[in-house]
Amino acid sequence: MKHGKAYRAALEKIDRNRNYPLTEAVELLKQGAHAKFDESVEVVANLAVDPRHADQMVRGTVNLPHGTGKSIKVLVFAKGEKAIEAEDSGADFTGADDLIKKVKGGWFGFDAVVATPDMMREVGKLGSVLGPRKLMPSPKAGTVTQDIAKTVKELKAGKIEFRVDKYGIIHAAIGKVSFSVEQISENLQSLLDAIMRAKPAAAKGTYLGKLTVSTTMGPGIKIDRSTLL
Repeated sequence: MKHGKAYRAALEKIDRNRNYPLTEAVELLKQGAHAKFDESVEVVANLAVDPRHADQMVRGTVNLPHGTGKSIKVLVFAKGEKAIEAEDSGADFTGADDLIKKVKGGWFGFDAVVATPDMMREVGKLGSVLGPRKLMPSPKAGTVTQDIAKTVKELKAGKIEFRVDKYGIIHAAIGKVSFSVEQISENLQSLLDAIMRAKPAAAKGTYLGKLTVSTTMGPGIKIDRSTLL
C-alpha cells in the first residue's frame, strides 16, 4: 500500500521497534496529524483470549471522561411515557413501529440505539440490519433498559461500547486529535481500566498484549503498557 507524503513524514518520526510512554506517544500522535479534518484517535488492543469460546468473550461499556468529540445521534424504540422520557432526555429519534419500519427500509441516520424491554420482540426483527453495524440494543451493553433518560444522557456524553473481534482484538475511537494530551490519555486509561475489569476468568497468560494508538490517517504508535496500568 502506498502512503502520501504527510503520512511518510509522520512515520519517519516514529521508531517502529519502540514502545513509547503514553504521554510521548500521544504527543507524537498529535504532531503527525495531517488531515484537513479533525481526525479521530483510535486504539487497537490485542488480548490473549479466544473469542470462539463463550467464556473468553470480552465486551463492555465505558464512559469516556472527555467524550468522543463526536455528536452522537441516539434513536430510542419506546412507547407512551418512555417515549416522552426519551424525547425529554435528548434522544434524536423516538418511536415504535413507525421507526422499525423506517430502519427496515434502509434508513440509518443514527449512531446508537436504545430500546425498552417491551419493544425487543419487534426490534429483534431488525437483527440482520442492526447487528452487522453493531447497533443492536443489548442488555449487556445497557441499551435495553427502562432507565431511558440516564442511558440517552450517557451516550450523548461519550459512553462507548467495546467488544473483542474474532481475532482477539478490540478497536475503539477515544476522542479527536484536537483534544489535549491529557484528555486523550485519560480517555485511553478509562478504556483500558474497563477492558481490564472485563477480563474473563478463563483468560491465560498476559491478558493485555500489544497496544497501539493512531489517528484516522496516521501510522500506529506502540505504547509501553507499564506506563498505563
